[in-house]
Amino acid sequence: MDLVLASASPRRRELLEQLGANYWLEPADIDESVRPDEKPEDYVQRMAREKAIEVAGRHSGEECAILAADTSVVIDDDVLGKPVDHFDGLAMLARLSGRWHSVFTAICLQLPGGQMHADLVETRVRFAQLSREQCEAYLATDEPWDKAGGYGIQGLAGAFVSAIEGSYSNVVGLPLHETWQLLAAAGVSTRLDSTGGTAP
Repeated sequence: MDLVLASASPRRRELLEQLGANYWLEPADIDESVRPDEKPEDYVQRMAREKAIEVAGRHSGEECAILAADTSVVIDDDVLGKPVDHFDGLAMLARLSGRWHSVFTAICLQLPGGQMHADLVETRVRFAQLSREQCEAYLATDEPWDKAGGYGIQGLAGAFVSAIEGSYSNVVGLPLHETWQLLAAAGVSTRLDSTGGTAP
């Protein structure tokens, strides 16, 4: 079965390539606004679902599966999006400094005929205490600006992380184990299938 990744994220593309799945990219075009009083877990699940549905609508009647995902960084029940400017980024890092926060990723696999499988993964991340100078040095790089929460654990900001509970790939943007399980259950081939492996 053909696979479409409904995402523009280069990090999700790299993670999916680790699984060896054959796919092509088609980013979804949806309104990503948070609804009033919407819980972060509900928000990421709705986003993943709406991305999958929007892209699936372009392939009606075709034998292809649509994989969509959405990731949010959450602290004090607030969703931290991508920083809009230097001061926004500085405020995010100051808020994360010395504290635990959660990273939620919802994944959604829409199959031909409309059947949908989904999962929600949470990872807890603790940042070290950061000085103003350390935050400013990080903000002077290209790294924070296209990332939820204003940091990338796979890059320089990995040095800020003093502890992690749960899936690392979830923080990067696509939980590999759960994604593999969804693809395997739906019969979408990965490199693990070709070597005889199966998802538990």
